[in-house]
Amino acid sequence: MAETAGSGLFITGVHGQLGRALVEAAKGRAWTVAGCDLDTLDICDREAVHRWITDARPSAVINCAAFTSVDDCEINEAEATAINGTAVGHLAAACTVVGARLVQISTDYVFPGDGDRPYREDDQTAPLSAYGRSKLLGEELARSSSSHLVVRTAWLYGHGGRSFVEAIRGQIESSATELRVVADQRGCPTFCDDLAEAILDLVDAEAGGVVHTVNTGDTTWHGFAVEIARRLGADVEITAVSSKEYRRPAPRPAYSILDTSRLVALLGRPMPPWQDALGRYLGTRCAS
Repeated sequence: MAETAGSGLFITGVHGQLGRALVEAAKGRAWTVAGCDLDTLDICDREAVHRWITDARPSAVINCAAFTSVDDCEINEAEATAINGTAVGHLAAACTVVGARLVQISTDYVFPGDGDRPYREDDQTAPLSAYGRSKLLGEELARSSSSHLVVRTAWLYGHGGRSFVEAIRGQIESSATELRVVADQRGCPTFCDDLAEAILDLVDAEAGGVVHTVNTGDTTWHGFAVEIARRLGADVEITAVSSKEYRRPAPRPAYSILDTSRLVALLGRPMPPWQDALGRYLGTRCAS
C-alpha cells in the first residue's frame, strides 16, 4: 500500500540544464523543491533511490537524470540502458511506495524519423539508436508507477551546459569563417526554460500518460544555425551538408517533429515559437 505523499518536487539531474530551469521555474510557485545529481545519488542504485524518495516523500519526482550523449550511448549501450532505462524502474517503484507522481523526461529519438507528419503520442515507436532504445525502455518502466507522466521533448538547449546553440556560438566567437551544418534532419528546438514551465503546468494540471512538449515550429540543424548566427549579428557562411557527409556513430532520425495538440488541449496554450525562445535565451546569455 502506498504511503501519503508530501507536498513538493524531487528533481533528479538537478545540476543539468533542465534541472536548473525547473528549480528556477518552481520559485514562483507554491512548490518546495529538493534535488540530487550524481554527486549525491546514483539512480542506478535501487536501495539508495528508495531511501532518498521515502525520506523526501514528494508529491512528484521529475527525472532529468540521463545519459544524453547520443554517440557515447551507441558505444556504451549497456550503460545507457542502465541509466536511461533500468534506473527509471527504481524511481517508479519508489514513487509508488510514497504515492508520488513520476515525471519521466523522454525524447523524439524513440521514433524512427521516417514520417511525413508530426508524430503524435500514440504513433508507433521504433528507435534507431541505443540512446532511443534506452529512453524508450525508460518510458515503459515509468508506466509501472501508479501515477506517471512521460514528457517527450527534443533538441534541448539551456543555461549551464553544452548545447548546439553554444557550439555554434563558440565557433562564431572563435572567428570561424565557415560552418558546415546538417540540413537533412528536421525537428523542434526547445528552450529548457520554456520546457520547465510547461512541465510544472502539466504537473499542476495532474496530466498523465505521454505528452509531447516542444517549442512551436520546426527547422533543420542548418536552419537553426542560420538563425543563431543572425541573432548574434555574425557574418559567417553556413554551408548545408547531408548526414552522410557528417558521419556519427549513432544514426539520427531524419524527421522528428512532435505534434503538440495534446499539450495545447491540456494547458490551453502552445509553447512559444522556437525563434522567440532562441532570442530570449541569447539575450539572457549575452546580458549575463
